[in-house]
Amino acid sequence: MDTKKMWVDMIVELQSLAQAGLAYGKDAYDKERYKRIREISAEMMSHIADIPLEKVKGLFCNEIGYQTPKIDTRAAIFKDDKILLVQEKNGTWSLPGGWCDVTVSVAENTIKEVKEEAGLDVIVKSVIAIQDREKHNLPIYAYRVCKIFMLCSAVGGNFEPNIETIGFAYFAEDEIPQLATEKNNEEQIKMCFASYRAGEEWKTLFD
Repeated sequence: MDTKKMWVDMIVELQSLAQAGLAYGKDAYDKERYKRIREISAEMMSHIADIPLEKVKGLFCNEIGYQTPKIDTRAAIFKDDKILLVQEKNGTWSLPGGWCDVTVSVAENTIKEVKEEAGLDVIVKSVIAIQDREKHNLPIYAYRVCKIFMLCSAVGGNFEPNIETIGFAYFAEDEIPQLATEKNNEEQIKMCFASYRAGEEWKTLFD
C-alpha cells in the first residue's frame, strides 16, 4: 500500500472517531480530549496533504454526528455516439456534475448540475456506477466521496455563461481531451461509453 494513502486513511479514521465521540460522548472531559484529537488529525492531514490548515478544518472538521461520505454526481449525456463534456475555467474537461445538495435527491442534483454547467435540460435514465472516489481519482482528499455516474438524455436547453464552466462540446471515445482528473478520468469516461453502448443490458457497477 502507498505510504501516503495509508497515513491519510488512518487520519480520516481518527477524525471520524473523534467526531463521533464529540457527538455522542457524555463526559465533558472526554469531549475535550475528542476535540483535541480532531485538531491533531487536522494538523496531520494539513502536513500530509500539503493543504492549509484552515482549509482542512473547513472540509474535514465541519460536521457533527457520525461521519459519512460526501456525494458527487456526474451526468453522462450522449449525442451521435459522442459524450458531452463541459470545459472548466482552467481549460480541462469534465462530465457535468458536483456535490449533492442536502435538499435534493441524487437524480434532482444531477439534473440541476447539468443545467447550471451546460445549460441543458436532461432526463435521468439509469445509474452507470457508484464508486469510492479514493479508488479511482487523484489527489486523495481529506474526506471520502461517493461518486454516482448517471446516464442522461438531453431534451432541450442552451449553454449560458456561468461561474463554473466556459462551454461544452461532444467528443468521440478516441477524441477525449485533457480531463479534470480529480473529477473524472479516462477510465471513467470509457465506462460511460460502455454503459451507453450496452443499453438496457448494462448492470450498475459498485465498488
